[in-house]
Amino acid sequence: MKQIVYLLIGVLPFCMLAQEVDTPSEIRRETGYQLFGDYAQHAPALTSLIMIVAKKDKKGFWQFAKSYGTTLGVAYVLKYAIDKPRPDGRTDGKAFPSGHTAVAFSGASFLQRRYGWEYGIPAYAVAGLVAYTRIEGIDDRHDVWDVLGGMVVGVGSTYLFTTPYKKEHYELSFKSGNGEYLVGLTYKF
Repeated sequence: MKQIVYLLIGVLPFCMLAQEVDTPSEIRRETGYQLFGDYAQHAPALTSLIMIVAKKDKKGFWQFAKSYGTTLGVAYVLKYAIDKPRPDGRTDGKAFPSGHTAVAFSGASFLQRRYGWEYGIPAYAVAGLVAYTRIEGIDDRHDVWDVLGGMVVGVGSTYLFTTPYKKEHYELSFKSGNGEYLVGLTYKF
């Protein structure tokens, strides 16, 4: 029995070290995740801008500008105010909230809020992948709390400024009966 205990005590540190060393394939995978997240964070916002231009949505442009600007401002103010160290041990204090996640969820929530779920679901899927890359990327730059904070900042700032897009701004109605005729016009702002 003593030999087994000595063996475990002698082997345990090497097992722990083996877990800390990343294999080349793991490094490539995590680097790929991080690179994907670096670029994909902008996809929902770019899609939002394309939709705004395609629909000639001036009101949507200003709502997007306010919500996206608020997302960036709040995320970076919180990063400097909270000064949370990163999970990888770096002490730059810029871990909370995840800026990549905040940007991705800001664009995704704008698409969903302004143009509907048919645009929001794919955008949220991309934003979710970006959040995953922040946790699983090389050097583990963020933990779950950082990513959740980024989600709240991105979605929250969008919901402050964005209203649903109205396709029809006016409605014309007609009713008749008993020799009477009624024409109605409703305009939605």
